[in-house]
Amino acid sequence: MKAKILVVDDEADLELLIKQKFRRQIREQKYEFVFAENGQKALDLLQRQPDIDMVLSDINMPEMDGLTLLVRLGEVSPLLKSVIVSAYGDMANIRTAMNHGAFDFLMKPIDFRDLEVTMEKTLRYVDQLKETLKAVRENDILRMYVDSSVLQFMNREAFEASLTASENIEATVVFMDVCGFTSISEKEPADRVVRLINKYFDIMVKEIIAQGGHVDKFMGDAVMAVFRGEYHLDRAVESSLAVRNQINSLQEEVLDQSDYSPKVSIGINCGEMVSGNIGSATLKRLDYTVIGDAVNLAQRLQAIARPGQIVISEAGYERIREAFKCNPVGEVNLKNKTNPVHIYEVIE
Repeated sequence: MKAKILVVDDEADLELLIKQKFRRQIREQKYEFVFAENGQKALDLLQRQPDIDMVLSDINMPEMDGLTLLVRLGEVSPLLKSVIVSAYGDMANIRTAMNHGAFDFLMKPIDFRDLEVTMEKTLRYVDQLKETLKAVRENDILRMYVDSSVLQFMNREAFEASLTASENIEATVVFMDVCGFTSISEKEPADRVVRLINKYFDIMVKEIIAQGGHVDKFMGDAVMAVFRGEYHLDRAVESSLAVRNQINSLQEEVLDQSDYSPKVSIGINCGEMVSGNIGSATLKRLDYTVIGDAVNLAQRLQAIARPGQIVISEAGYERIREAFKCNPVGEVNLKNKTNPVHIYEVIE
């Protein structure tokens, strides 16, 4: 079935470029693209063409910017999902976009291979939402508002059923933690702590996005990221090396007059995991995330990694040994693992 995608951008050349890059998919009727030059015209077009499946939007545009459009889209169609495509990839814009309901964030200049992977991921999620809506309607269940995306007025049973919408995927999960930041947060003023952690998160997010990864969540002073698609493990390792090298080059002045040199500990693991809507029926809140043993192992590898160290399992090492220099660390005992796990650290 053909997916209809609305592109909102005031760059005159973008329409031609997209039609050129996706000419085969357009010819095969996999995608249909429609275009608007700003947020207001996008809303007008949506009134005339309500069958649009997803939106690709810039941030900086005349008349109505992309962040304002994000808010309005939720009012127009709760099922619509948006991906921001912008040259303004600073942390403030990324977090504002995510908080306003963006499904993902891509940087310009556009990597069209990464763009198509992101489009496919977004469209799969939209299809899941539509299937949930169809099931609710077929069973004549009352609807309730759920996380700005699945319908209004769905009862508890229908909500719990929607939690089961999931798929098994092959992917790589990365956990990046800022080492020793808790002690810094106890000494520094609150605004200074926030500026520092956002600075480090900014570095992490940019490198994750640059390698086609998706920021799953921020957890205290740590980031969880997921890499899917071709060479997902290699891209995750490239991202981790870039983050470590950039963080290692930083030096901060702290209140006790000493210098604080931030470090990150990173755990990486790949394998099969469940991707889907995880949440609470009581809170009426969903989080589209990944779970499973492969995810748990990545977090435990990060927990044993030393500052500045990138740790990977033996299975992961075997897949990247020809592309990256790794050193054996040895066997370690991990929580809920019957046998010791042989691990390696990625050097370069």
